[in-house]
Amino acid sequence: MGPERIVTIGASHPSLAGHFPGHPVVPGVVVLGEIMKAVRETTTENIKLVGMPSAKFLSPLNPGEPLRIRLDQQGDGATEFTCTTGSRLIARGSLHYRIVADESMGDV
Repeated sequence: MGPERIVTIGASHPSLAGHFPGHPVVPGVVVLGEIMKAVRETTTENIKLVGMPSAKFLSPLNPGEPLRIRLDQQGDGATEFTCTTGSRLIARGSLHYRIVADESMGDV
């Protein structure tokens, strides 16, 4: 396994409003954003997401739970990821990115 990142999405995160009332769950798109941040931390280059051949969400992430993102670089802009909280598997999959010459071209 390669690099890892640990992040906690707090109950005050704006994406949690209405997702879901009375039982908040961190949206998958927020988890994917944190995965991309983790990938960006592995390089000094500007990168752009170009594909996600697989992404499976296997368990909900609750606000306040620490999310451990583990990356396994496959080379050539391919990375596999695994996200856990404690011993519970939250998500896994793979993504492809490419290096871009201009920072303004990277995804946000």
